[in-house]
Amino acid sequence: MAQTTRSLSCLLLAVFIGSQAPCCEGVSPSEESAIKTTSSADITDFNGTLYAACEMKPSATLPDGQLQIYGQVLFKQGYPKGTLSVMVNLHNLPYKDNQSRAIHIHEYGDLSEGCDASGGHYNPLKVNHPNHPGDLGNFSSRHRRIRKLMSSAATLFGEQSVLGRAVVIHEKEDDMGLSGNAGSLLHGNAGRRLACCTIGISSSKLWEKTVESTFEEETK
Repeated sequence: MAQTTRSLSCLLLAVFIGSQAPCCEGVSPSEESAIKTTSSADITDFNGTLYAACEMKPSATLPDGQLQIYGQVLFKQGYPKGTLSVMVNLHNLPYKDNQSRAIHIHEYGDLSEGCDASGGHYNPLKVNHPNHPGDLGNFSSRHRRIRKLMSSAATLFGEQSVLGRAVVIHEKEDDMGLSGNAGSLLHGNAGRRLACCTIGISSSKLWEKTVESTFEEETK
């Protein structure tokens, strides 16, 4: 009984700390193998793929009758050096509207003053627009929706993580820094902020559900 208890304790300790070496006397080769396999799985779960979600809502400062956009912007990234995938899934845009609208990641996740408290574009490298990691680009709606899967230069990992920051959809098209004025190099002259949300860690369920349904619609 003492031997079994000691072996079990070693197994649990090794899983917790991710040890790849035999932990203590009395653990059999098969138990050592189980330790290595389990700890590798734990490390993959913890340091592997991260998911995040941002539940888009209209800005609280918009006047009555203004466009009310809802939906989600979802994120998936495998490991710190992996490419960040972004799923834009927005709805309730106008039926007859050819306006392309900019979507950006902003510095703060503070929505206490509608979308205005979210600050400027997230720009950790202090470069001109449109080279900010959160400059997602321009999006046009179809059947009152924007549904697009894309990659981004932003990251969910490390000191430059976008977790806790905001995603903002603007009233106008981003001029991509080509207008030759200060506003163009700062924010693309994209105009008023229509809707926004704060990026938070999520499970994989919403990503899998949304991306799968989008793929099924596109293949019909």
